[in-house]
Amino acid sequence: MSGAITGTIIAAHGRHYLADVDGRKIQCVTRGKKTNIAVGDVVHLQMTSADQARIESTAERKTLLYRSDQYKSKLLAANLTRLFIVVATEPGFADDLISRSLVAAEAAGIDAHLILNKTDVTESLDKARERLKVYTALGYPLHEVSARANPEHAVATLMPLLEGQSSIFIGQSGMGKSSLINLLVPDADIAVREISAALDTGKHTTTFTRLYALKDGASIIDSPGFQEFGLYHLTEGMLERAFVEFAPYLGGCKFYNCRHLIEPQCAVLAAVADGKIAKFRHTLYGQLLHESSQTLY
Repeated sequence: MSGAITGTIIAAHGRHYLADVDGRKIQCVTRGKKTNIAVGDVVHLQMTSADQARIESTAERKTLLYRSDQYKSKLLAANLTRLFIVVATEPGFADDLISRSLVAAEAAGIDAHLILNKTDVTESLDKARERLKVYTALGYPLHEVSARANPEHAVATLMPLLEGQSSIFIGQSGMGKSSLINLLVPDADIAVREISAALDTGKHTTTFTRLYALKDGASIIDSPGFQEFGLYHLTEGMLERAFVEFAPYLGGCKFYNCRHLIEPQCAVLAAVADGKIAKFRHTLYGQLLHESSQTLY
């Protein structure tokens, strides 16, 4: 096929995408009204003009991270290997968002880490650490940094974790995620302006997901700050396996089709009662089960 090239999607806004083709930025669109393309996707393009192309197909994905509500799914990123959840000593962070993000990562087969930013706010530090113990006890690594007060330490801590990885940073607004990205990607502000101009998104630079290339094939994706992370697309089986603390008890229930909600002689419920599984995590599991039964798409 003449004019056929391969690139990586580095930004998406509506049906408009920006692909990186060997360092060249190409504006591209999908055929028809399809929008099932994610940042991080490797795509096969057909050039339609000097700097524009049409997406003909998508290469097979290694992983896919998406969030969904009752009515539709929203692709966040493709081909990720590592997910970083950024929280901070202030403002307060939501355990619901952290747990949902961890569940999404587990279901997609993506390695998950936590970053505690703003450690210079010492009056809130101990409380934040205490709240995060429930996740470190499950085996999720925690990295403490202060992008503002000690940027060199933040870079030295996080850069080795990005090497050889396709990473995404997610978190609520106000956690300092953009400050960390700017430290790790020195030209991030320039790149955002270039991407915004190419996608014609103007001042709405924070509303789209974008990928920055690091050295040696590594990359980092910055996602918009969001307060909710819907997981309506996960099935019952996917959900029970995505809560890593359930693993020792799965298969130990009296009933083979146990949903771990109210069933008698349920090994998971017994572990909750014994304090081996955090009650709020099990409550979220029940909530996610309910959500997955409400799907309309």
